[in-house]
Amino acid sequence: MGAKGEALASQFEAKVMEATRLLEKLSDAEWKQTTATEKWTVAATAHHIASSYEPITRIIKTIAAGQTLPHFTRQMLDEMNAQHAKEFAACTKPETIALHTEGVAAAAAAVRGLSDAELAKSGTVFAGMPAMSAEDMVKGALLGHIDEHCGSIRKTVGR
Repeated sequence: MGAKGEALASQFEAKVMEATRLLEKLSDAEWKQTTATEKWTVAATAHHIASSYEPITRIIKTIAAGQTLPHFTRQMLDEMNAQHAKEFAACTKPETIALHTEGVAAAAAAVRGLSDAELAKSGTVFAGMPAMSAEDMVKGALLGHIDEHCGSIRKTVGR
């Protein structure tokens, strides 16, 4: 365990708590609105955030262990996200909040358990793009991802 991992895990937990409070306050009408940024329902956007913790954590752990990720492109990610948005456009708020909170402990524990040296390790996440460190993935894909999509939800519902 390193100081950076502890700090990043604490930041992640705080962002998740803030996001959970936002989601809990959304009305049924707000839940069904379409976001301007993603062009997904608020429901699908919230579900997207919640369902991302496990795969992002797997990528972070793989990079931190010095292992190679399978071939994956931004186009593949975009296609997966578009399909997810269709499938979960009408998901319920309770199921999404439950998913949102259940993956937090494992993701935070994984980040908290990384040494500074492991966080500094880099690997290719997207084919044809520069390598990213495990720390970059935590900051961008866990922390930044929540900020990005919750910001979009806030903008959509006017909060």
